[in-house]
Amino acid sequence: MHDLIIKGGNIVDGSGEPQFSGDIAIDNGVITEIGKITAKAAETIDADGLLVAPGWVDIHTHYDGQATWDPLVTPSGWNGVTTAIMGNCGVGFAPVAPDNRDWMIELMESVEDIPAATLKAGIDWQWEGFPGYLDALEKMPRAVNVGAYLGHCALRTYVMGARGAEDIDPNETEVAQMASIMSEAMQAGAMGFSTSRTGIHLTPEGDPIPGTFAKQKELMAIAKAIGDTGKGIIEVIPGGMPNVDRTTFSDEMALMKQLSIQSGRPLTYLSGISRKSFSMAEAANKEGAQLYPQISSRPVGMLFSFESENPFKRFPSFIELLTLSASERLARLRDPAVKARILADNDPALTNWSRMFSNPWKLTYVLGDKPNYEPDPKNTVLEIARREGRSPAEVGYDLMLENNGKAFLLYAATGYTEGNLDRIRESLLHPLSMLGGSDGGAHCGFIVDAGVPTFMLTHWARDRSYDRLPLEWVIQKQTRETARRNGIMNRGELKAGQQADINLIDMQRLQILAPEVVQDLPANGARLMQKADGYMATLVSGKVIQKNGVDTGARPGGVIRS
Repeated sequence: MHDLIIKGGNIVDGSGEPQFSGDIAIDNGVITEIGKITAKAAETIDADGLLVAPGWVDIHTHYDGQATWDPLVTPSGWNGVTTAIMGNCGVGFAPVAPDNRDWMIELMESVEDIPAATLKAGIDWQWEGFPGYLDALEKMPRAVNVGAYLGHCALRTYVMGARGAEDIDPNETEVAQMASIMSEAMQAGAMGFSTSRTGIHLTPEGDPIPGTFAKQKELMAIAKAIGDTGKGIIEVIPGGMPNVDRTTFSDEMALMKQLSIQSGRPLTYLSGISRKSFSMAEAANKEGAQLYPQISSRPVGMLFSFESENPFKRFPSFIELLTLSASERLARLRDPAVKARILADNDPALTNWSRMFSNPWKLTYVLGDKPNYEPDPKNTVLEIARREGRSPAEVGYDLMLENNGKAFLLYAATGYTEGNLDRIRESLLHPLSMLGGSDGGAHCGFIVDAGVPTFMLTHWARDRSYDRLPLEWVIQKQTRETARRNGIMNRGELKAGQQADINLIDMQRLQILAPEVVQDLPANGARLMQKADGYMATLVSGKVIQKNGVDTGARPGGVIRS
């Protein structure tokens, strides 16, 4: 007798092969049989009419703090993610000396927009080194599996102290110590190493974060320490942004190629959808590198609203409204005199980050109650303003007042300059591309892209009016492919011997819901939230962790170790 049988579902197993109708038997959390199963089971789930697929493996999240208090790592857990990899972009919380914890928290707030007050209230520090961090995570009951990279910021600061946050090269002893700590972390189960080299990631003091200007010698020592273990992956946020970074993108590609070749390990980097980036990766891989450009499946940008972040948020005339209640603030925003004063104001201290959205209207759209991530380019705020003979800022202001001040605008900062997702589709189909960039848990007031795995199914496999992608390919892209390229060999497919991490989905019902602002973080912290409808059940190791959007209380998850 089996522990559990999922009966009669439409199985898409993650391999890319055509879907088929069948049953899945599970014993001790592992898939033991697939096909027409006549044996009995202690429990049976009727999957008739449902899509049965592996749980999504999201390789780019920032749940480093949230994973210590949220067993479902929401909203990822509500969007079918069963494995979330954190520690991306060079930031994380291990290793960290006790007297440096608050600085690391403030750094995370500065880089990833996670409220410092929330992290200070929510994290129960039970570790100093990286192995201790993984052990602490392992002890905490959790529904969704988590894994972690070791972030360069934490490593450099732990070894070099305050000097690690400066543009100073480590000495020979410090380089050796970093390599040793990296090796120890890999042996304990780190998924790899992450570093950020872009000038838009800043400390609370406004300086580039630790590791931004690290030289090849330092990075190579860390990479070789990873390579010596024969496992793990390197994740890089490359520099090369015009007017922001010291290096060119060609310089960064040359560095990443050498890091991969010399370490013998795969390296993934956030690349956008530049064809040049892909062609350079192809050339590097012909020379022995293993470079995988990491992309998102929809425009990368920000959500604007009067309840969260917006282009007026840093204006003194808007800041004075932030102490008011939501209803009082909305009333003031509707006052023509207040509106005129805000529209005439400006940001008194622009940074590299805030400059990105100081004049966003050419690429800003109404998101809508049914979120539209491929909107008509004729309906940008700028185009609406031109048709109406008004300023774009005024149009954007008025649009955000709709729905009682809860309306959202989508600023499609990258990946949408052509007014469609054709280039993203081309990048998705490139054999080297790796789906990532959801940033789950991060940028709490600006974005909520943890639902990207759901978007892959609804938009790309079902709803797009042209050039849709095969469902089997879409599922493979965010299960087997993301798992295997990150060294996760026992998840990502519905095959005998694999862990039973499974989604049961009503494809006709599946949809991403409209975003909302909630205050459910520790210390009453606010964040953007976006749930999904249509996930009838999500299983981790054969246990149902959520059923139709409701947490079952089951906690079969654990720590994924390399």
